[in-house]
Amino acid sequence: MSGKIGVNYGREADNLPSPYESIQIMKSIKVGQIKLNDSNPEILTLLSGTKIHVAVTVPNDDIIQIGSNDSMAEQWVRNNILPHYPDTMIRFVLVGDRVVNSNMDVNGTMEQSLVPAMRGIKSALTAHGVKNVKVSTTLGMDVVQTRFPPSNSTFQSDISDSVMPKLLKFVNGTKSVVFVDVYPYFAWSANPTNISLDFALFGGNITHTDPGSGLVYTNLLDQMLDSVTFAIEKLGFRNIRLAISRTGWPTAGDIDQVGANIYNAATYNRNLIRKMTSKQPLGTPKSPGLIIPTFISSLYDENRKIGPETERHWGMLHTNGTPVYEIDLTGNRKISEYKPLPPAVNNVPYKGKLWCEVAPWVNEMSLPAALSNVCSIDNETCAALAPGKDCYEPVSVVWHASYAFSSYWAKFRSQGAICSFNGLARETTVDPSKFSVNSGQ
Repeated sequence: MSGKIGVNYGREADNLPSPYESIQIMKSIKVGQIKLNDSNPEILTLLSGTKIHVAVTVPNDDIIQIGSNDSMAEQWVRNNILPHYPDTMIRFVLVGDRVVNSNMDVNGTMEQSLVPAMRGIKSALTAHGVKNVKVSTTLGMDVVQTRFPPSNSTFQSDISDSVMPKLLKFVNGTKSVVFVDVYPYFAWSANPTNISLDFALFGGNITHTDPGSGLVYTNLLDQMLDSVTFAIEKLGFRNIRLAISRTGWPTAGDIDQVGANIYNAATYNRNLIRKMTSKQPLGTPKSPGLIIPTFISSLYDENRKIGPETERHWGMLHTNGTPVYEIDLTGNRKISEYKPLPPAVNNVPYKGKLWCEVAPWVNEMSLPAALSNVCSIDNETCAALAPGKDCYEPVSVVWHASYAFSSYWAKFRSQGAICSFNGLARETTVDPSKFSVNSGQ
């Protein structure tokens, strides 16, 4: 296994540097490994002859076909691996991305097809003499039911008896690893009052002792990793190793997304890199001394990702290829050698009022359909926009959409609704109704 830091090369963005330029950038910043969300042939061809290790992904949409037909697995390997291997150093094939999750249907076809698909891909690789490519899949932390303390952890009950034993048996039998998305940011930001930011950022000034195991933790990432290891052991598998498929920290977010800033992101990734590139592998308290393959999320900011604002701000580089902050992926640069970072201004949860409005960069042509959709979900959401009602004027699609977005978000925010509406909206501290003719303001 490689102790060189990897990056996720995601491409959900406008105007990114070309694959050729991107690979030149990655070589210049000494990326050791690349994880792709697919098996893009142009990128794999361009990586030929480089020393960069590669993880490719079988899309979720292909899993059912591959899992039900060995000839489809053979065809996938013939089309996506053999044209590039061994000149391109493909080291992992990840079958699916977070197929196993807390919301999965354990009797669903895709979930039942996952392990057969992994088995089919492995058999096809072996048949073609490709023996040093491991086959795995990517899990999210939501597969673990109890994370703290780690020694108490178990997998979610609906997958603990069904998918996980089969998955772990395959990984164990093929000497592969389990890939897990591990984001201390989400664990911390969901509970910033009770979890120390210093602990989440590898500050080293706070320790937690697991009362069950007696293991001492100095950072949140190790706790999260070990919670997966303990859950695996409870299913009878004691020697399965982990890899981190995605980790990182967002550089920006919505107003109410605490701690998403450049200072924290740079601090987290710099400290992560120092840990994972240590000359003597550190591992975790539960698994000391092990190399943990780690892929930072992500190479670029990706402005076409949907969801909260943080989704578009995980990159170490802007979409034009310039750095968001200084970073040394080799781990050799001392923290004191970096230039000062902009101060963090949102490390405390926002307490003021918030509204949702149409983002200023949105094309008005995209609003009517979104407005119609939001208003059709709930009768009360847009009632005040009817002709003659308080908020009908000004008769503007931007105003009506802002009102509808804000009304819907206010009503359903507690149930998980976000102020995004497929990238058309943003949070604001200014009440949009002040622009309404009849608002009295």
